[in-house]
Amino acid sequence: MPAQGGAMVEPIFPRLHVVTASLPIVEAVLSVSSQVAIQVRVADDVTDRDAYALTVEVLSRCRARGAMCLVNDRVDIALAAGADGAHVGADDLPPAAARKVLGRAAVLGVTLRAPADVPSASYFGVGPAFETSTKDGLPPPIGVAGVGAVADASHVPVIAIAGVTPSRVASLLAVGAYGVAAVGAIARDPVGATEQFLKALS
Repeated sequence: MPAQGGAMVEPIFPRLHVVTASLPIVEAVLSVSSQVAIQVRVADDVTDRDAYALTVEVLSRCRARGAMCLVNDRVDIALAAGADGAHVGADDLPPAAARKVLGRAAVLGVTLRAPADVPSASYFGVGPAFETSTKDGLPPPIGVAGVGAVADASHVPVIAIAGVTPSRVASLLAVGAYGVAAVGAIARDPVGATEQFLKALS
């Protein structure tokens, strides 16, 4: 919306990122608030065709509510579907290459577990912050202190990931995290957990 003098105000970057491959969860979360980023994360064995179809469905719901839609891992799917951007991890396309594919205007999240200079990143997904059972093969958790170390060295928003619950939000914000990504807690209670997360982040 226009600000004084006619300048445009940039949208506020979401503090809550919801990672899911479930349309019902997306709908439940968006029924609570549009001030979220929905991050589509499908299993490795899901075909590109199915991942694309799901992303298009999620994106249509996000567009209707004015919410951000990102795609985890699959930069090509994000680009093909017209999503707002993508999030890449350690085994995905390198951040500089992902930025080249997505273009300068797209949102690009990059997973980190230690301070690093990644000029192409729009935000850092930092973790695993805590133990989690929602994704296999993760390295040991870095804890609140580890999230804080990256936040102290970062010039982009830091989103704490893995094992985050509403009760842990305050400790993460206290060390400089900008927001959190939620998986398991949202999957168990999409409406209730979204409300609790947003309250803790406000």
